[in-house]
Amino acid sequence: MILCALALPLGAPAALAQDDVTFFDQAIAWLNPTNWFNPDAGASEPPPADAVPYAVTFEVTGDSAVTGAVRDASNLETLRRTPPSGAAGLVRRALADQDRIVAALYAEGYYGGTLAIRVAGRAPNAPDIFSAVEAARAAGPVPVVVQVNSGPRFTFGTVRILDTAGRPLPDPPSLRALRLLPGEPARAGHVLEAENVIVSRLRDAGHPFAKISGKDVVADHASNTLNITFKVAPGPLATFGPFTVSGATSLPPNFVEERIDIRPGEPFSPERLTALRRRLTSYEIIGSVRLVEADHLNAMGQLPIEVQISERKQHYVGFAANYSNTDGSTANAFWGSRNLFGGGETLRLDAQGTWFVEGSDAVPNADPYGYNFSATFTKPGIFTANEDLVAKAAVLREVTNAYVREAVTFLGGVRHRFNDDFNMQVGLDLEASNVETSTGPADYPIAGIPFDFNFDNTDSLLDASRGIRASATVEPFAYFGEQGAGPVLMKASIATYHAFDEDKRFILAARVQAGSIFGSNMTEAPPQRLFYVGGGGTLRGYEYQSASPRNAEGIIVGGLSYFTGSVEARLRVTDTIGIVPFFDVGSAFSSEWPDFSGLQYAYGIGLRYSTAVGPLRVDLAFPANPDIAGTHYGIYVSLGQSF
Repeated sequence: MILCALALPLGAPAALAQDDVTFFDQAIAWLNPTNWFNPDAGASEPPPADAVPYAVTFEVTGDSAVTGAVRDASNLETLRRTPPSGAAGLVRRALADQDRIVAALYAEGYYGGTLAIRVAGRAPNAPDIFSAVEAARAAGPVPVVVQVNSGPRFTFGTVRILDTAGRPLPDPPSLRALRLLPGEPARAGHVLEAENVIVSRLRDAGHPFAKISGKDVVADHASNTLNITFKVAPGPLATFGPFTVSGATSLPPNFVEERIDIRPGEPFSPERLTALRRRLTSYEIIGSVRLVEADHLNAMGQLPIEVQISERKQHYVGFAANYSNTDGSTANAFWGSRNLFGGGETLRLDAQGTWFVEGSDAVPNADPYGYNFSATFTKPGIFTANEDLVAKAAVLREVTNAYVREAVTFLGGVRHRFNDDFNMQVGLDLEASNVETSTGPADYPIAGIPFDFNFDNTDSLLDASRGIRASATVEPFAYFGEQGAGPVLMKASIATYHAFDEDKRFILAARVQAGSIFGSNMTEAPPQRLFYVGGGGTLRGYEYQSASPRNAEGIIVGGLSYFTGSVEARLRVTDTIGIVPFFDVGSAFSSEWPDFSGLQYAYGIGLRYSTAVGPLRVDLAFPANPDIAGTHYGIYVSLGQSF
């Protein structure tokens, strides 16, 4: 049990007379912000008929740094604008504060302090407390004084992790992983976090029923250290048992079962369950997945699991818009079906309008407005559960500095999932287009066979804090405009994310992109398939395509290769607001392979506002070379991180 000497005034709350471990756990529970306030009282409620106004004063000695924690824990402080009902109400509030303030001190690592609360000059449990309050209220607000001496801050001492037989637990987590390093402040919350780490470690090792069966927490007042012994019940090793599915209503009965790639008899692994949940929720019709583990093993030593599915609405409509002073602006309306034919098929129809701010440099008289009408279809499980049919067709008009294009396009193929992180797609790329450049209009037939490879083990699509996201495309062409057969396009992108703290308040993100077209030349290749750098997706602060090769007249013509790199420091200032300093570098090149001559640079600062669906992004970027950039700054607004 915990042995501590937190001195309290006469009539201290009964919690200290009970098992002290329970009181220590109350200190941990207090760390939950939902427990900081009395749910039955609020500043917005009208005062009771027999309200007793009071004035509270805090006298904190010892370590004054705990003053904020004491005030935050005190209902006397938090609810001071909501007077309690009658003298009894004020006394109850003061008595409750004794537990709360002691818990707050424990939470900060102070186990040898003293606390005294005086209401109208008396202890809350004094025999004449009610008459004293009534006498004091006649003269104005009742004086309440909270006196706290924090005492010394304790640090962590010895930490032991034992099984139920009292033996050291094999291969326990390190003290650093537990955040219980000797000499570090002995905050009560770290003890709770350590329990979670121990249990998670055992579950990862195949013990689904692992739990902390008890703990001894001893405050040594001679050395001001907190010594802890965890008693752990690992429970039996287990394997996965049968999976059952519930909640699927519009999907075929076997749709979910076919996509559960965990077989009975495999070692139990929470990581495998997390991957399964992620895979199932990748299907648009599935809104949420709850994996319910049985409370006991079956006769074969296996753990049965129920997969509870919640489906989303089948149809949806929406609207989206992006703004940039360098890339132009877009507005998009869309309609979609998440279960078109009852087998998880998706269909999305998009109608997008674009406005390229200053029109095309290559075609000065061209209308600056563009459009893109597209249909995207996905059919899951065309051969097995791991193969999906994907297809997208579009009719569009695109206006850029380098060209104006009117085209009909089709891109379709089969995507194969190798595992939860890696997939490959083989498809057919068709385009019939008329493209006008500074040299005039030309028709460009295109037919290619793209091979796409994608790897993603990040923890979030819109706001990753760890992992790697990589993609690569190799596309040989049977037709490539006037070039005919033979050219090959290759491009790749890799991004990595690393959070430096557990709360993900500082994340370093970096990305590199590169590409090349070989077997073609600049004059015969379709302009829309060349590489361009500049704008929000490649080099912020530069006008769209501006960091690309130009002809003798200074008009952008694109390149046969490109390279870009970006680094961002994503700093969270509050729970919802963050700032992001960033640096971009890149250029497109006339050569088949990047020669890194004439690289352009940009830097800037971004603002992020967290929403339920992802961060709202506002970036302000400045080019290192405004003459090439065509502007002195760039502003970008969108949903989600830049990469």
